[in-house]
Amino acid sequence: MKTILLDTNFLLAIYQFKLDIFQEIQNIADFSYEIQTIDRVIDELNTITGKDKKAANYALKIIKEKHLKILKTEKGHTDDILVKLNNKAIIATQDKELKKRLKNYITIRQKKYLIIKNVL
Repeated sequence: MKTILLDTNFLLAIYQFKLDIFQEIQNIADFSYEIQTIDRVIDELNTITGKDKKAANYALKIIKEKHLKILKTEKGHTDDILVKLNNKAIIATQDKELKKRLKNYITIRQKKYLIIKNVL
């Protein structure tokens, strides 16, 4: 079973693009998987203010409703942690700089569907 880890900006996109990422992942994943996130993402969502605050609150609500497992990680920058975990997990992200550092990832195209890169 593969693990799919959701990054902060990917979770914010659920609200921003009105996208059902869980259905979309099911559509593109022809393998068994478990969707998770990491504790640093939860920390980031809790500190968001301004125009993205509603999206962050919605993302936190979705995490609870879907009973997503939250991985405990060591201290460090969220992107660095996700890169280290990329050999064991597929990272779902919208972050351009992070995608350049990843072997395999899921991202949103045209604000309405997901694509998966480099996953066998």
